[in-house]
Amino acid sequence: MKHDPFNESMEMYVKTLGELAVPGDDVAISALARRLGVSTVSATEMVHRLEDQGLVTHTPYRGVRLTDEGGDFATRVKRSHQMWERFLADHLGLPWEQVHDLACRLEHATEEVVTEALAAYLGHPETCPHGNPIPTADGQVSAHGWTPLDELAVGERATVRAVHPESTVLLEHLARYELKPGQQIRVVEIAPFNGPYLLAVGDDTHPVGREVASHIYVERET
Repeated sequence: MKHDPFNESMEMYVKTLGELAVPGDDVAISALARRLGVSTVSATEMVHRLEDQGLVTHTPYRGVRLTDEGGDFATRVKRSHQMWERFLADHLGLPWEQVHDLACRLEHATEEVVTEALAAYLGHPETCPHGNPIPTADGQVSAHGWTPLDELAVGERATVRAVHPESTVLLEHLARYELKPGQQIRVVEIAPFNGPYLLAVGDDTHPVGREVASHIYVERET
């Protein structure tokens, strides 16, 4: 596929729909627009274009979902993106919180043969630097049983496993507190009225807002 600006934008929309999708549910166009930082009008226009190409179905007043073809396309873009993240972080030593945006730029200029060459060079990693499963070459994605941090109770201990969905703003925020995959945490306090979580992270404690906590996936200690 020729990577002109329209195709790059299309790929971003399709990949983002794949990130926001919940099995059996439509994604609201307003949610898609917020995630991409565009107006609802712009998002609606692109959804109509994607529908014309058979990549999505759109139900007025309900939302949009990927077709089988669109889902396959989203998975290929995601695999390319995550391989670049691993290469940038593991082999170029770029900061964990910066590789997401850099990979977003590279994924659009990467043919599938390059993605698979990267995968072989990297030793076929199973997760990206932010802990999310990388689809296999045939499109399979491993499931995990991790729990959103905002479902933990006071006193519970856990290990951070993934951040999803990712954004550079969120990753930079978490990097300041070292809230990365592998980090052990303990919930010290949960403020009432939707207040923040107070987390013990190593020898320090940090407040984490509920929206941020909902993007951090952890493995509970048993």
